[in-house]
Amino acid sequence: MACIHITDIEAAINYWREKKPSPDGVTLAPELRALAEVYALMVFHHEDEAAQQGFPAQAYAAWKAWYDTTPDTPCIAICSTSQGDSVCKGCGRTFDEVQHWPAMSPEEKRSTWRRSTIEGDAWRFNRYRERAAEGVAALPTAARS
Repeated sequence: MACIHITDIEAAINYWREKKPSPDGVTLAPELRALAEVYALMVFHHEDEAAQQGFPAQAYAAWKAWYDTTPDTPCIAICSTSQGDSVCKGCGRTFDEVQHWPAMSPEEKRSTWRRSTIEGDAWRFNRYRERAAEGVAALPTAARS
């Protein structure tokens, strides 16, 4: 089951706070209100993930709008899974994650990003940090899968 992690909801809230700031310090934009309700329930119930299934439609739309602004792939065009590694030294994804990336849902992709970021072993997070910071826009389409 695909889930959305609370840190992604926080990031989406911060995105919307910057995009649609409160005019009076009290009133929230509809996107913020929808995400804040989900966030508050997660905190109240001590949950760190919310299932995408059953996520309120307006909150999901706000989360998805934030998600669409994030890089699609952790790829830095150094793929060691093509050389037989079970986990890519460049981005930290498993062979299966690299192969199935185009078909993965946004929630599955964010879960993969979260795991590889927490592990922090991939070259994306150490040796080639500057390449990752530049983004994948300059990479050929085939290298971004």
